[in-house]
Amino acid sequence: MKVVLLAGGFGTRLSEETVLRPKPLVEIGGRPILWHIMKIYAAHGFDEFILCLGYKGHEIKQYFYHNRLDDCDITIDLASRDITYHEDVGDPWKVTMVETGLHSMTGGRLQAVRPYLDPEAPFLMSYGDGVGDVDIRASVAFHQQHGKLATVTAVTPPGRFGVLDIEGQNVRGFREKIAGDQYKINAGFFVLSPRVLDYIDGPDCVWEQDPMRRLAAQGQLMAYEHNGFWQPMDTLRDRNALEELYATGEAPWRIW
Repeated sequence: MKVVLLAGGFGTRLSEETVLRPKPLVEIGGRPILWHIMKIYAAHGFDEFILCLGYKGHEIKQYFYHNRLDDCDITIDLASRDITYHEDVGDPWKVTMVETGLHSMTGGRLQAVRPYLDPEAPFLMSYGDGVGDVDIRASVAFHQQHGKLATVTAVTPPGRFGVLDIEGQNVRGFREKIAGDQYKINAGFFVLSPRVLDYIDGPDCVWEQDPMRRLAAQGQLMAYEHNGFWQPMDTLRDRNALEELYATGEAPWRIW
């Protein structure tokens, strides 16, 4: 089952970093967040990736082209230009990188990679800026069991903002969000039938708007609930929080 990752946005809310590099290459623990996401999928046995490129996509291509070169000792024969790698390092992934348009929306990017998908097999999809200890195999099993066209992983948002406990117009207390709260949001980590691409109308289509709404209205969108860790990297504060978790050995998404 192939994994499609959206990696082409401008990342404007993280402009302190993205003015220099695409958001998926912003580093956590010395590695791009894109690498962390791919490691999550690979830990569950999914190691064939399709990256939807856009803003500074050439830098993502260069990262993977030089990945092995940067990770091990080498000998270069300057006469023949042959390179000997002295360690068997690196991740044994197959990575297809597709230029999906500088200004394309999320739906347009998905539609652009259709030629690289198996028209008869479901695929996995996520964003290039969020990590979690999601059980990918369990979400796939859930998708196969219900037989609908789409599964989205649903989470309670992280406790960035406190929750007011209100009775009438009186505030009775203030607390952090908890997993038992009733509202959920889209965390990515989709399992999708290739038939969902028929719901996308061109490069300006936003996947999270009309396509997902139509799927929901037709009873074709199911929610796989994840009550563990999940955190997007929308801002510099988010990046720093993820960096601290990784540096202290407390990164819940590091399941490899």
